[in-house]
Amino acid sequence: MVLQQLSDQLLAPRYLWWLWDGFMVTIYISLLAIILSTLVGFLLAIVGQSRTPIIRVLVNCYIALFRNSPLLPQLFFWYFGVGNILPLDIKLWLFDEPQLELGFWILKTPSFEFIMGLIALTFYSSAFIAQEFRAGILGVKRGQLDASLALGLSRWQGLRLIILPQALRIAFPPLVGQYMNIIKNSSLTMAIGVLELSYVSRQIETETLKTFQDFALATLLYIIAVIVVGMIGNFYYHKILIKGAK
Repeated sequence: MVLQQLSDQLLAPRYLWWLWDGFMVTIYISLLAIILSTLVGFLLAIVGQSRTPIIRVLVNCYIALFRNSPLLPQLFFWYFGVGNILPLDIKLWLFDEPQLELGFWILKTPSFEFIMGLIALTFYSSAFIAQEFRAGILGVKRGQLDASLALGLSRWQGLRLIILPQALRIAFPPLVGQYMNIIKNSSLTMAIGVLELSYVSRQIETETLKTFQDFALATLLYIIAVIVVGMIGNFYYHKILIKGAK
């Protein structure tokens, strides 16, 4: 009797698989957003060092726009706003989730919701990451760049060979924090229909009414993902960046 009552409180195996599938989507969109936002953020930080005032102003405007507005309205902007101005044929093609046949391998194109969610996460997160890179660059003493110029290196060579390696060591710990935030912020993509962990959890809760069990497992999966990213970042920082500098 007790075992039966306990069994009734647990989620059925199929719902556990739903959570796992949603978790995999969360990991997938988070990893892509981490890679893309790091590239965009790094580029913004480098371009922001330009001596041309208009370029610096444009970079600062980009960063201010995406840092100072909430992620949820940005998701709606990309999904509903940009989605409405796309040609009808492209929208229908994306909503059909076309497949690309590469010999024996069939590559399925991500859903329109996934693509728009990824774009929104990338633009939003890149503004924060750009500031972390900029802080790292500014954390290196200006005299080192001047010394490299005095030794005959170009400005770009001095930046690439002397400033950026030190800036990366300074910026890396807060960068890991931003990567953790990307995983957590990915939960907001449920608002536009991305089938990630939060979206699936909401569906399971609606169907089973087992709110505590459902969201407790979802929360645990988020915590595990964030902890793993923190551990990997900590290992890379201490074992590779710091040791490599000695």
